[in-house]
Amino acid sequence: MQHFTPAEWQSWERFYRANFINSLTGFKSASLIGTINAQGVPNLGLFSSMVHIGSDPALIGYINRPLAAAPHTLANIKAGGLYTVNHIQASFLSQAHQTSAKYPDEVNEFTEVGLTEEYLDGIYVPFVKESPIKYLLSLKEIVPITLNATFLVIGQLEQVLMDPSFQPTTDGFLHLDQAGSICSNGLDAYYHTTLIDRYAYAKPDKAAEQL
Repeated sequence: MQHFTPAEWQSWERFYRANFINSLTGFKSASLIGTINAQGVPNLGLFSSMVHIGSDPALIGYINRPLAAAPHTLANIKAGGLYTVNHIQASFLSQAHQTSAKYPDEVNEFTEVGLTEEYLDGIYVPFVKESPIKYLLSLKEIVPITLNATFLVIGQLEQVLMDPSFQPTTDGFLHLDQAGSICSNGLDAYYHTTLIDRYAYAKPDKAAEQL
């Protein structure tokens, strides 16, 4: 078994170190967050840190990088309070990845990368039309992480949009592999997903049971 220590990874070239540690945590969701700034310019950012916070109330969080590296999404959310989260499919993966480029605030990133804005009546923030599963969040809390100047942004689920060809199971589960939602690892790698199995609720006096 290889053994890596802090002294060793601190000696590595910074991009090598970033790739190693970022991919060490495993596969993550890959989503596009849609916002709009005070001048009415839509913004689109790629995030791989979406996390379920709770189901009642329905809360979803994501990690925003330091403001110097990723200022626009967080600034727009703070100003307006609403934002969309859009699943990514392989059919528009290259456009989704391109949103990670640092475009100026006055650039419409939908137009720049070739994706389509979609709006619901009464909702001013854009969804990604090409996305088969997307949802609207309202800002509830921003938690500064002082260790590395990042932020945990927590939103409450307000609306969910799904392609009608994709439906939850009878117990509410979403087979995201069937919807074509992809996941990511590291900084630049993306994957299809395949279900291995589902298991019943675990109890200490009962062996794990497949559903």
